[in-house]
Amino acid sequence: MILKELYSYCVEQLAFTEDNSFEALCLFEDILGYTKEQIYLSEIIADDSQVAKINDAVSRRKNGEPLQYILGKWDFYDMTFSVGEGVLIPRPETEMLVDFALEKLKNIPNPVVFDLCSGSGCVGLSVAKHRPDAKVYLLEKERNALRYLLKNKVDSGLENVTVIFDDLFTVDLSLFPEADLILSNPPYINSDEIATLQKEVLFEPSTALDGGEDGLVFYRCLAERWRDKVKKNGFMAFECGEEQSKAIIHIFKDKFVESNVIFDFNNIDRIVTFGI
Repeated sequence: MILKELYSYCVEQLAFTEDNSFEALCLFEDILGYTKEQIYLSEIIADDSQVAKINDAVSRRKNGEPLQYILGKWDFYDMTFSVGEGVLIPRPETEMLVDFALEKLKNIPNPVVFDLCSGSGCVGLSVAKHRPDAKVYLLEKERNALRYLLKNKVDSGLENVTVIFDDLFTVDLSLFPEADLILSNPPYINSDEIATLQKEVLFEPSTALDGGEDGLVFYRCLAERWRDKVKKNGFMAFECGEEQSKAIIHIFKDKFVESNVIFDFNNIDRIVTFGI
């Protein structure tokens, strides 16, 4: 069959997704290396191996595997990050965490930044790219995620980043200097809600999703252990789940000068910030 016919077949097979045309195009561009123009305007014949590759990708997608894992990469901010089994997929709403960081750091020379529960490194590496004078520390405890974090650090070519393989709850805080800004997108889903998540989400590591019985265990650690690592006039900013912001602010009571909640494009409370 010609490429256009294979593409139409792929779109049809992916009809269960929110944007099947987009997903099919991603597969053709990244797996077969063809552009949209080549698909529609040429008479290229798809060989057996190309058909097999598309059938395999479609089968994996039908099984619930995220598109990002099938592609092995995903864009975030203005970078592309390697992702796969064992690491949280970068999401558009998390870009607001980077926006906040760059805004708060713009008048601070040579800032020190922590990205805790770093995962793929998308937050910390994005900040490091836009602030080459910053020293950015990325903390991750899961070995599978660390593999992607290290690859993304190497691929970025950034030299102002230090990766630390350790646990947020137990790491020796003397390893770190005082920070101008602490960022984190920690696990924040209630433990008993994990099993009810969409099949696609369940492909992602539970360690990146499970925030304990009430979803707030990581925020308590950030308040109790990490708040004192922030310089005076510094900031902390965390992604959170829907309707968690009030509880997180309560956890940080008496530990901040000011707090703020940033709502995402669906008007959901998504980022909680603290001025120290």
